[in-house]
Amino acid sequence: MSTVPAAPTYKSGKKSVAPTATAASDAARAAALQFLSQLAVELSSSDNVNLPCFPNVVIRIRDALANPKTTPTQAVIIAGAEPRLAARLLQIANSAAFNHSHKPLTDLRAAITRLGHQVVQSAAMAFAVQHMKNEQSLQSIAKSLSELWMESIAVASICQSVASRTKVSPDEAFLTGLLHGIGRLYVMVRAVGKLDGMDNESFTDLVLGWQASIGKSVLENWGFAEEMCEAVGDQGDRAGLRKRTGKHEADLADILIAGIVLSEALRMDAPRVVEMEGITAFSMIGLSAEDCSAILSHTEKKLGSLQSALGC
Repeated sequence: MSTVPAAPTYKSGKKSVAPTATAASDAARAAALQFLSQLAVELSSSDNVNLPCFPNVVIRIRDALANPKTTPTQAVIIAGAEPRLAARLLQIANSAAFNHSHKPLTDLRAAITRLGHQVVQSAAMAFAVQHMKNEQSLQSIAKSLSELWMESIAVASICQSVASRTKVSPDEAFLTGLLHGIGRLYVMVRAVGKLDGMDNESFTDLVLGWQASIGKSVLENWGFAEEMCEAVGDQGDRAGLRKRTGKHEADLADILIAGIVLSEALRMDAPRVVEMEGITAFSMIGLSAEDCSAILSHTEKKLGSLQSALGC
């Protein structure tokens, strides 16, 4: 990969003229593009994802829960090996969002059973984001991590509601929505201290074009289900250009795309307008404007308790 050359100095008579602000901005953008390209190459050629400050217990839990031979006792041992995670799982299992029976639990095994595998993985991710936020080396992006996580919870909640109208598992859709921004998280963490010349807004705009493919690579590296990896990778395909191999019903990618669009509408002031034109996911799922309004209303009612349970 070629190295981005240093910004030139232009000469006028005997005086050197410093690069203009535009030239400096272009150089910063070029450096950011090179950085993103290097991350993409690294992810495609490595067996391990280098994500600083990310707790390994999250991957161990994912591996354990994905293995049909893992017993409940083994899952409890893995989660219990990290006391803070075990406490977080109990807290979430007893939260208003997940304790519909209003019966408090004090046993980790019962908490894992109540939550189910997909939500346990979601809780583990919540623990990981909280851990990363508290790391001194990542304090410069702590606010951005919180904002991304809260956005991801909203997308997850909407995806769960949308999936209930299809044959796709609502719990799988929830976890996919929660992880849809993992590419952005990965880039933000890896970029700390490396792209000081790039202003946050410009860098965020640049990352938006890369986050889906990087997120897909991260999830593949971690061993998540193919359907989930594909959905995260296709989240930007609102026109529905991806290959469907003859399928004529909504898939996980459709649900994620609709969930992201609806989450954008959720952040608007009333009366909200959902921009469905040109987005095939809505027609594949069969969502009308009235359906979208009902989903947003339902999400608003439960989002507070969900963010309280999974927030950080």
